[in-house]
Amino acid sequence: MLRIASRGSELALWQANHVASLLEEETEVVVVSTAGDRNRDVPISAIGGRGVFTKEVQAAVLDGRADLAVHSAKDLPSAPELQPEGLVLACVPERADPRDALVGSTLDALAPGATVATGSVRRRAQLADRRPDLTFTELRGNMDTRVSKVPEGGAVVVALAALQRLGWEDRIAEVLPTTVVLPQVGQGALAVECRADDDVTRDALRRIEHGDSRRCVDAERSWLAALGGGCDLPAGAHCTPDGRVRAVLASFDGRIVLRDEIDGFDGATLAERMLDGGGRHLLAEAGVVR
Repeated sequence: MLRIASRGSELALWQANHVASLLEEETEVVVVSTAGDRNRDVPISAIGGRGVFTKEVQAAVLDGRADLAVHSAKDLPSAPELQPEGLVLACVPERADPRDALVGSTLDALAPGATVATGSVRRRAQLADRRPDLTFTELRGNMDTRVSKVPEGGAVVVALAALQRLGWEDRIAEVLPTTVVLPQVGQGALAVECRADDDVTRDALRRIEHGDSRRCVDAERSWLAALGGGCDLPAGAHCTPDGRVRAVLASFDGRIVLRDEIDGFDGATLAERMLDGGGRHLLAEAGVVR
């Protein structure tokens, strides 16, 4: 039996069970509470960034309570120094649609000054670039909580894949094209970790690896790792299966938005080019030392 560590939200359990179905082996889901789940009223950037949804789940694998961990790839830190020793990113199954979606209203239908709820500075900065008249408010909680908090006359922004996985396509007002809002690194993909020395589990996970999805996620993660930032920065990237990597780095108010793209799955080179083109100044303003 393979034991799968997962957060306890409806979406996280869907993801764990999806991986279980792909494995076609006897499995058991081990539910783990994370800092991100316990502090739903605090902005993610204020409680530690991406690691708040992964550390305790990873610990369950490292201490032997579980054999593998299923994460939303967007929650997994990209910087090598933040990756726990003893774990390996064993596989990325086939990716879902990485785009963001609006619930409540389309972007063009929002009246001047309308409120958009989102806990993501990446989404805020890009939407402010497109619609500087909009007002933004914080949004945390599980998916059910978030989609129930549509401001009057406004909208909330969530990951399209999350809505699709929960069967909530009827709540989608608009799917935001990547030309308007680039997604978070790894969005729509699952990242499955196991112990580096667990050959049996690694072999099982190797069978459900999706090559195109893995190459794209690796390229996006290499961009963010080279950038030196996390999810508290207004930063996003998207790689297509043909190797085209497009990325955005912005100021928190959306007044400065740097966009660039490159071929060849080369996220690291793209990051260096964007840093040289003004990115270092934006990172310094955000308090990121590089």
